[in-house]
Amino acid sequence: MKHSPIIGRDYKARMADSSPINKRKHHYLFMLAGGLISLGAAALLIISNDAEAIRNDLPAALTSAQTALVTTSAAHISKPLALPHTPVASASNSQNIAIAAPLIDKWKEITVKKGDNLSLIFSRAGLTPQQLHKVLSLGKKTKALTKIFPGDKLRFNISDDKQLKALSYDIDQTETLHITQRSDNKGYAATTEKHQIDTRTANSSGVITSSLFLGAQKAGLSDNLTMELAGIFGWDIDFALDIRKGDSFTVVYEALYLDGKKLRNGKILAAEFNNRGKSYQAVRYTDSKGDSDYYSPDGKSMRKAFLRTPVEFSRISSRFNLKRKHPVLNKIRAHKGVDYAAPTGTPIRATGDGKIVHRGRKGGYGKTIIIQHGSRYSTRYAHMNNYARGMKNGKRVKQGQIIGYVGSTGLATGPHLHYEFRLNGAVRNPLTVKLPDAGPLPKKYRADFNNKSRPFLAQLNALKRNTIALND
Repeated sequence: MKHSPIIGRDYKARMADSSPINKRKHHYLFMLAGGLISLGAAALLIISNDAEAIRNDLPAALTSAQTALVTTSAAHISKPLALPHTPVASASNSQNIAIAAPLIDKWKEITVKKGDNLSLIFSRAGLTPQQLHKVLSLGKKTKALTKIFPGDKLRFNISDDKQLKALSYDIDQTETLHITQRSDNKGYAATTEKHQIDTRTANSSGVITSSLFLGAQKAGLSDNLTMELAGIFGWDIDFALDIRKGDSFTVVYEALYLDGKKLRNGKILAAEFNNRGKSYQAVRYTDSKGDSDYYSPDGKSMRKAFLRTPVEFSRISSRFNLKRKHPVLNKIRAHKGVDYAAPTGTPIRATGDGKIVHRGRKGGYGKTIIIQHGSRYSTRYAHMNNYARGMKNGKRVKQGQIIGYVGSTGLATGPHLHYEFRLNGAVRNPLTVKLPDAGPLPKKYRADFNNKSRPFLAQLNALKRNTIALND
């Protein structure tokens, strides 16, 4: 007798057969089916354990499955099987079930190269333009990614199916940008992590033998701190003219650390400069509004209404002299300002807040800018090579703002800046004229300033005594 397969036939109709042989046949088939299902369930449960457990317990699991093949009843089969969530590939043979490997997140670090942009970097990471678009759609939160530089590093967390799970970028040494995939997989979220910076106090003292920069370098000050030091006292001391051998300085400043490693120097907290026998002291103070500035011990601002010099660390090639012989015209002609020799292209800064009243050529002055400072003062900057971008008549400028660049236009024998200072229309010697002070510290802050400045002033005096003792 020819039997057709059980699959594809009416199972209930076959079970209705009351033949003893058929009953035994169906009973064995029923037991076989139940055993196979139990075997599959046991295999799935084994897979949910780690790989080591599979290797150790596989013989026992198979024995358990063989026992289930004999003891499984219809009541057991009628209960639903609790399957693990691990994806399982379909197989034609239930005894050879294939398990799909879980998706694994992988971190990849990419260093920004010269000429790189985000599109090239994402492509190099194996990501699509669509994923880049989703990241950039976060707007201002990801603005830092548009300002990457060669040498910067971006870290990508990418799954096996090429999906961006996370991106990490160190904006600087104190901040890190984190971009992570949202739980609903419909986009990304951006957060900025601020690292805890440890601020310590450091100090340095030195004596000048040739120049401020060499003296500061020998004392261990960075170029940035040296420039800041010159900026604090730049209203009282002309660092191109007034520096003498034997001048000394003391600086108390911030040193910033991250995880015990020094990152960089911070702001100068207090400083003293001894120039030609005269001592100048300054303390940094921040008011309740968050505005910071440097003040003398008696609360006067270190700033003046005007900078003493418009070109930093340049050489004076010709002084103020109303009876000077002109080097080009070869006749006596008043030199109404000071010439600062400097390489072509050296930045020129406005010495005070004001408004540009002339921008253009002016006879032998060549390319010139004249700034009016209120009703009484004006300054003139001549022989420029070019003007800074945006400089025009009527433009308001701030003290220290770059307005142009050193050149040799007009009647000039070489690149230099001719600088004039006028009071009520009359020329004054820029090197000796008394400059008006900026406003003092408001009275409401004086008590707080005195309390906060006292420890710094005591530290400056102690360091000064040590420096004198060492040099003696």
